[in-house]
Amino acid sequence: MSEHHDNHGQTPAAWTAVIIVSLGFIVGTIAVVVGNWALFWAGGFGLVVLGGIVGKVMSMAGYGAGPRGITS
Repeated sequence: MSEHHDNHGQTPAAWTAVIIVSLGFIVGTIAVVVGNWALFWAGGFGLVVLGGIVGKVMSMAGYGAGPRGITS
């Protein structure tokens, strides 16, 4: 029987990615409301993509969950 690991993504990599992506959605929402499409694409969309990349890089650097959810 396999061991049960219950971290629910509570790792520095996951938290950092979520914070950056959330900021991207906030910037993107404000940009759409004020009608600034350049800010939407550069700020909002750019931060969402950056958050995914930063989360993956941090996970590969050992700050995320390992195989089968085992935290380092």
